[in-house]
Amino acid sequence: MRVREAPLLSGARGPAPVGGMAGCKRVFQISGIKIVTQKKKVIHGILNLGGKYVGGSAYQQDGTHLIVFSGFLKSEKFLAACAAGKWVLTPQYVFDSVKRGSWLPEEPYEVAMSHSSPAAYNPVRRWREKVASGSLPGAFHDWKVLLIVADPLRRVMFKRLLKAGKAKVYLPPPPPHVTITHVMAKPLTSDLQGHIAPCYPVTHLIQHLFGGHCVDLCSTLEEEEKQPTETAEAVIDLCELEKELKKYIIKREVGPRLMFPEFLSYHDPYSLNSKTSATADFNNLGSMIENDLFSEALDSIRDTLFPGLLPPAVYLASLLEHALQGKASAVFLRNLQQVLQSLLLNNPSWLFPNTVKKYFAQLLQCPQCKRGLWPFIETIISYCMSSEATCHPLPGPALPSLLRLHSDLLALVLKFFQGELHSITAGDSGLLKGAGVSQLPASGYLLYETFWTVWEHSTPLSRAVKQLVKLLVQVSLWEMEVEDETEREARQELRLGEMLLDMLSVVVEFWCQQHLKLNRNLVEKGLKDLAEHVAVCTSSQDVSPAVLVELVARMPSSRLRLVTADAVFRNLCCRNGLNVGDEPLTLKKMVSSYLPALERLVEGFRRDNRGACPATEPVSHSWTSPEKYSGSSSSINETSPGKEYVPKVLHRINAAGETRLHRACKRNEVETVRKILALPGMDVNIKDHAGWTPLHEACNHGSTACVEALLGHCPAPHLEIDVNGISPLKDALLNGHMDIAKMLLEHAGSALLQHADSTLLDLSPTPVERAELLRSAQMGDAALLQQVPEVWRYLPLLEAGSSLMAHLLVSYRRERGLLGRTRPPGDTLAKAMERHSLQTVTRGWTDKRAVRLAEDAEALAGLGSGGAGLDQVSPLIRECEGENTRFLLEILRQLTSEGCFPVEPCA
Repeated sequence: MRVREAPLLSGARGPAPVGGMAGCKRVFQISGIKIVTQKKKVIHGILNLGGKYVGGSAYQQDGTHLIVFSGFLKSEKFLAACAAGKWVLTPQYVFDSVKRGSWLPEEPYEVAMSHSSPAAYNPVRRWREKVASGSLPGAFHDWKVLLIVADPLRRVMFKRLLKAGKAKVYLPPPPPHVTITHVMAKPLTSDLQGHIAPCYPVTHLIQHLFGGHCVDLCSTLEEEEKQPTETAEAVIDLCELEKELKKYIIKREVGPRLMFPEFLSYHDPYSLNSKTSATADFNNLGSMIENDLFSEALDSIRDTLFPGLLPPAVYLASLLEHALQGKASAVFLRNLQQVLQSLLLNNPSWLFPNTVKKYFAQLLQCPQCKRGLWPFIETIISYCMSSEATCHPLPGPALPSLLRLHSDLLALVLKFFQGELHSITAGDSGLLKGAGVSQLPASGYLLYETFWTVWEHSTPLSRAVKQLVKLLVQVSLWEMEVEDETEREARQELRLGEMLLDMLSVVVEFWCQQHLKLNRNLVEKGLKDLAEHVAVCTSSQDVSPAVLVELVARMPSSRLRLVTADAVFRNLCCRNGLNVGDEPLTLKKMVSSYLPALERLVEGFRRDNRGACPATEPVSHSWTSPEKYSGSSSSINETSPGKEYVPKVLHRINAAGETRLHRACKRNEVETVRKILALPGMDVNIKDHAGWTPLHEACNHGSTACVEALLGHCPAPHLEIDVNGISPLKDALLNGHMDIAKMLLEHAGSALLQHADSTLLDLSPTPVERAELLRSAQMGDAALLQQVPEVWRYLPLLEAGSSLMAHLLVSYRRERGLLGRTRPPGDTLAKAMERHSLQTVTRGWTDKRAVRLAEDAEALAGLGSGGAGLDQVSPLIRECEGENTRFLLEILRQLTSEGCFPVEPCA
C-alpha cells in the first residue's frame, strides 16, 4: 500500500499573521475590486479554505489580511491596513491557494509600489515588518491627535484610520491632562494656526505613511473628500444610460432582418421611359389559344414584355393550364417560366399594389379551380410529393419537367412575397422614394390576403400559417425518408423545403414589421406562440434530430431561429422530465439553466438505457419518446433545476486533496460511491494533490465492489492514467488484488497492457496467474468487438441539443445585440457595471429591455472572469467528438476567454 507524505501547511511558512493570529483563522477584507463576479470568486475561495470574510466599507480592527485589486488605493481599508501593519495582498494569493488546497506564503503576493520592480522600496511592506517584529505597534504610535473635521462621516472615518495605527484620538475640547501632539483639521483654516500643537491637514497621514510616493494618493483623497457620496451627476448618468440603451434596443428591434437588394434593379412600370404599352396588340391571342396554337401565343407575349405592359391575365392563365395538364413540350415550359419571371421583373406589384396586385392575384392561382393563391401553393406541394390531396386530379405519374415547373411556380410565388417584404424594409430604410410604399396598410399586400383573414391579423399563427408549418414539416420528412441516395438528391433538387422555410421567414418578418412599432408585447407573444406550435408539430410527427436541427439552422430570419430553437429545446427537455422554466430568455438562463439541462438530459438517457442496448440493436436517431421515459421520469426529476440537491461535503477536500469519492473508494463504501456517481456533473477522474484518481484508490485498497461501480459509470474512468509510472492496473497487482486486475482487463482488453511497461505481468507471482490475466485481456478484446460504443447511443440526442444551444447563443447575440465594451453605449455600460452592482445600476429603470441588457452584460463579465463556461461543462459533453458539440464548446470557449461578443448587424 502506498505511503504518502502529508503536505506541509503553507501557513507554517513565513512570518505568522499579525496581531497574535498565528494558528488562528485568517480574517479577510476586500477593497478596490469593482467587478462583482470577481469579488464573489475571491470570497468563495476564502471561505473554501477556512478563512473568514468581513464585508462592509469600514476597516475592521480584527482583520488580518486585505485583498486589493492592484497598486495603492485611496480607500479607508487600504490606508488603515497599512497603518496597522496588516497583510495587503493581490487576489492571486487566494486563487493560487485554492489551487494548492491550502494557504500559501504571503510575501510573493504582497502589493508593490511598482509592477515592473516589486523589490523596490515598498512602504506597505516596511510598516508590516516593523509591526511584525514588535519594534512598533502601529504607524501612528505615540500620537495624541486632536481631530477637527466638520463632516461627521469623514470624522469617524479618520478616527478609525488613526486608531488602526495605534494613535489616541480626541475630539475638541481635549481633556486638560492630555498633551496633544498633532492637530488634524479638515478644512484647515488660518485660525487653527498656533493651536496647542502643530496643525496638519488630513493628507499628512498619507505623507507619513508613504513619504514621497504619496502625491497621487493625496490628490485623490482631496477629490474624494469633495464628493464623499454618490452625487446627483452620477444618478443622472445612470438615467442617461437607460435612455441610450433604450434607443439602441429600439433601433435593433425595428431594423430589418431580411433584405433583398436584387429587387432594387426591378423596373418601375410607371416611369417616364415606359411608353410601349400603348402600342401592344393582344387581339390575336384569344384566337391562337382557341386553335391550340399555344406556342405561337406564348411567343407573341414574349415579344411584348416591357415595363408597364401587362398581357391579359386570362390568356396567361390558359397557357398555364395547358402546361399543368402535362401536354406541353419542355421548350414551352421553359419559355412560360421566362415569361412569368419577366412579368414580375418589369411590373413589380409592390410599387403600386392597388393597380398590379389584382392582376397577379388572378394569375397566381390554379387556372382550373380558381380558389386563390394559398390553395395553389398546397396543390404545388401535394403534386410534387405525389399526394392525392390536390384541388383537382392532376396528370400522373409526374414527369421531371412538370415537377420542375411546379417548383419554379413556387419559386415565383416566394419571389413575389419577398418583393412585398422588401418594399416595407426598403421603404423604411429610405431606399424607395415616392409612391408612399411604406405607408400602405397591411391589407394592400398579397402576403396579408394570403395568410390572414380580417379576424386573424393580431397573431402570426393564422390558419394558413399553421398549414404552412405543417407542409414544411411534411416536406422535410419527405426529402429525407427515402434510403436511395439518388432519389433523395432528386427530391432535394426541387428545393421545396428550402422555399417553404424561406416563405415562413418572410411571413413572420412581414407580420412583425407590421406590428412591432405599435405593440411590442403582442409581437413577443405571437412569436412565442408560433415557435411553440413549430415545436409541437415536429414533436407530434417524430422528426429526427438531424432533420430538426437542419430545419432550425436553415431559417434565414434570426428572429424566427431564436424563438424556434428556444421552444424546441424546452419541448425536448419537457418531454424527458426536465423543467427549465418559462421565464424570459436571457444569457444567464442559457448558461446556468439550459446547459445543465442538456447535461442531465444526456445523463438521464445514459442512465435509463445502460445495459438495455444489445450489440445487435440498431442505434436510434429519433427523439426520445415520452413512453420510453415513462418509468424513469421521476429519477430525472430529482435532478431538475430547483430540486437538485448536491451535499456540500462532496466538494470539500482534505489536506491531501482527496474528495469524498476518494475516501469512499479507499473504505470500499460502494453505496456511497454509487450515490456520488449518480449526481449530475460528477467527474469520475478527479485527482487529489498527488494525481491519484478514485479508481487508483479502489485498486490500491482492494475495493472490488467500488471498482465495479466505477467501471459501470458512463463515461467510464480513464484506466491509462498513471502517477509516477503506477496505473490502476499496476496498483492492483502491486498490492496482490488479482480479482481487480482481471476485472480491469476484461473491461479494457489487451490494449490496457500496451499502456503499461513490459514487466507488468511479471508482478504476478505464478505462471497460472499470468495466464489468467492474459485470458482476461482476451475476453475483454472479444467483448469490445461486439460492443456498441455507448457514446453512439446518446450522440444523436447530444448533437441535436448542442446544435440548438449553439443556435440559441449565436441568434441571441445577433438579436439582442450584446454590447461590446469598446462600442457605445457598451463602453458606458461596462464602466457603470465596474463601479456599481447590477442592482445599483438598474435601480429606478423602467424599461425591462434595458434591465435585461444590463443583466446580459453582468453575465458576460461573469463568463470572462471565470464565473462559468467550460469549467462547468460535464466531462460527458467535453469529451464528445460530435461536430455540433465541438461547435458549442467553441462558442463557450469564446465567451469564457473574451467575456463579450462583438456586436454584429442583424441578418
